Amino acid sequence: MLELHEVAKHYPGGVTALAGVTVRVDEGELVGIVGPSGSGKSTMLNLAGTLDRPSSGTVRVAGHDVAGLADRELSALRATRIGFVFQQFHLAPAMNALDNVADGLLYTGTPRRHRRRRAAEALEHVGLGHRIRHRPHELSGGERQRVAIARAVVGGPGLLLADEPTGNLDTASGAAVVGLLRQLHADGATVVVITHDRELAAALPRQIAMRDGRVHTDSAVPR
Repeated sequence: MLELHEVAKHYPGGVTALAGVTVRVDEGELVGIVGPSGSGKSTMLNLAGTLDRPSSGTVRVAGHDVAGLADRELSALRATRIGFVFQQFHLAPAMNALDNVADGLLYTGTPRRHRRRRAAEALEHVGLGHRIRHRPHELSGGERQRVAIARAVVGGPGLLLADEPTGNLDTASGAAVVGLLRQLHADGATVVVITHDRELAAALPRQIAMRDGRVHTDSAVPR
């Protein structure tokens, strides 16, 4: 589902965010990528999600070599194969939960009526069927993150990338979001969780620890 081979990412000023990272995530895995701030884990997510391009190396998503895709093709890949969940939720404040989720299908060519129907189904799936008319400010942090997850999965992507999904939540809400990610994984999604929380990562089947732009340890690779 996701493969990075000898991937490096350099920024002006001599900053190296990733230095020759090789990682493979197979279809159906649930993986935690853990590390402190500056370890390269968020850069890895941006490259895995085709939000950025590597300075060198190869990134493949669902069998597609990202380097060989035009911007239009990358947009189509993100719209149909990849779902994103961010720490800050990124919900439109003036829109209710239903329309925030329906926006996840904007670039798929789905008619508006069908987008809203599928959005209602996704909200029901994450336990918010009773909150579809509420705007973000009327929802708790945990509920907003569940709306964001519903938006990420409404298109049925095979790969779900979650960047610090519990970072802004209290313990109970965070546990509920992790439980939801586990359920989505059980339903067939490949889920990659980016986190600085070692306890959260340790509870997942596979852990990849980042340090100084490199893979420090990978529980799937025997030492």
